[in-house]
Amino acid sequence: MTSEVEAEPPEATPGAAGAARVQSRIRVVVADDHPMWRDAVARDLADAGFEVVATADDGRAALARTRATAPDVLVLDLNLPAMSGPEVCAALAAAGVETRILILSASGDQQDVLDAVKAGALGYLVKSARREEFVAAVHATAAGEPVFTAGLAGLVLGEFRRPQTRDAADDRVIPELTDRETEVLKYVATGMGYKEIAGLLFLSHRTVQNHVQNIFGKLHLRNRVELARYALERGIDLADPAS
Repeated sequence: MTSEVEAEPPEATPGAAGAARVQSRIRVVVADDHPMWRDAVARDLADAGFEVVATADDGRAALARTRATAPDVLVLDLNLPAMSGPEVCAALAAAGVETRILILSASGDQQDVLDAVKAGALGYLVKSARREEFVAAVHATAAGEPVFTAGLAGLVLGEFRRPQTRDAADDRVIPELTDRETEVLKYVATGMGYKEIAGLLFLSHRTVQNHVQNIFGKLHLRNRVELARYALERGIDLADPAS
């Protein structure tokens, strides 16, 4: 599971330190139809320093409250009344809501995972995860890092690779990007963290971040999930990013 969190320390004067800490808190909505589980998740997040701005007990409420509060992260159960998790993901994407979505589900079924990711979820964690893993996953999701329970990342990447049967060599070219940006794209699309990429390419963490932002802007993409889909749909070989 990718759980690397990369955040720059906030710059603040001593007198503004308290305000800076408040402003840096990650805002979260929790959606689950089991009251005891929902309350426990919200409590764990609050204890870990997150700001839980709303909770929801069905899909429609999850959609409405996420649109109303625009949190950094929506922790979303897969099987909800009124609207399913994937339906909520798709509706938020259609509405242009930029909240990042972490599915937290009892199911580790392959089709459930793929349906959620295809609908727009950034990550997928099973409810058997330890509290520390869950907290790290929410941090990573807020930072734009795809997070999956061990074994699920390979499943998702493998599924997106299957349609790669294009014959035209031009489909493997991204003229909008520089060679370095293309190299960074290949690493990012496999789910690697910025610090890990920086180490492999002998670049600074900030330089990698700048490359990723340039890639998003040039390709009109919003997050790493869309970037991975773009790369795989274009037939770009992600098995060996250095190739």
